[in-house]
Amino acid sequence: MSVLLAEPTLASPMASGLSSAGLDAPRLPEGFPAQLQSQLAWTGSSMSEASNFILKLSDAEIAEINAALEFFKTLGDDGDAIKPSNFPLPTLGLKLADLSRDIHEGQGVAVIRGLNPASFPVEDLTMIYLGVSSYIAEQRGRQDKRGNMLGFHIVADNSTKQAAEHHRHSTKEITFHNEEAGDVVGWLTRSTAAAGGKCIVASAYTIYNFLAATRPDLIRTLARSDWPFALPKFHCRPVIFHEDGKLIMNFGRAALLGNDAHPRPSHLPTLTSQQKEALDAIESIAKATQLEIQTQAGDMHFINNLVVLHRREGFVNGEASSEKRHLVRMRLRSTEHGWSIPSALEQEWNKAFGEKGGKHWHLEPMPASFFPLARQPN
Repeated sequence: MSVLLAEPTLASPMASGLSSAGLDAPRLPEGFPAQLQSQLAWTGSSMSEASNFILKLSDAEIAEINAALEFFKTLGDDGDAIKPSNFPLPTLGLKLADLSRDIHEGQGVAVIRGLNPASFPVEDLTMIYLGVSSYIAEQRGRQDKRGNMLGFHIVADNSTKQAAEHHRHSTKEITFHNEEAGDVVGWLTRSTAAAGGKCIVASAYTIYNFLAATRPDLIRTLARSDWPFALPKFHCRPVIFHEDGKLIMNFGRAALLGNDAHPRPSHLPTLTSQQKEALDAIESIAKATQLEIQTQAGDMHFINNLVVLHRREGFVNGEASSEKRHLVRMRLRSTEHGWSIPSALEQEWNKAFGEKGGKHWHLEPMPASFFPLARQPN
């Protein structure tokens, strides 16, 4: 599939809620292209029409997954050891290799659909997730400094005000963002909400093409290294990069503006009016060109975290456990297809994928105060 945006698809900057000021800004930052010609530049309508980002598993492919699971279990290895060579998918694996290329160089979005999570114990379901995702990108990254690998189970939690306001545990809609690290981010949906909770994605390439054609001044703002990020600790860097001929976008509004769960310390610098306008422009264009995915239980979503923004709509859980939204996230990187990471982002990538640090696989959500007990000497 090739979805190229030769012209901006929004009627005008004013129609999208953007200011018309700066339309005659003279030029883009040095080295940044006037337009990104790539399959990664798509709109929600073009993706929906193509609908080739969803791989629907056949009965034979599900049987192949089951056989791979049983084979791996005979080895007696820890689940973290799963890789294509010990989780053999001779037929499906070829399709997954194509999906990996699509995620890295094609549309940047893929959904694998057809598994029934209720058919598997949670341990087996997790091993399937690890096995299938290893064909997409074989390196798995830590999610935090504690070494959690299954990325803070994404479930509603109103036990405290802070938890209820955190985007990971809130039932409210959240804004577009990237994860702090990971070339690819994957989610396994164990169960969906009774209502709402769609996964919504948008192309950073499409956003860039529109701004480059109408507001190059905002591209210059986004590419400057003076953005004052406060998470995980204070540091300044750009929001967008042009690395080896590829655009990379990485930001989160909470890290730049703060929110109820993460109040911004008063001593830190705040965003300029131009920076706030640039963030609002990203959100506005993303919403105008977004792709909404009605998630189903058992879905495995994979996105190119370097160029695909994501958010979710608000949701309402039901009483039954099958009507309570529960996602399990992983951060991934492919040795074969991985992109060059800008130096300003390398520290977070090293924390996630470097050798230093432990790894903990919690199959169920853990309380915020949980920490593994230190191993005592004999």
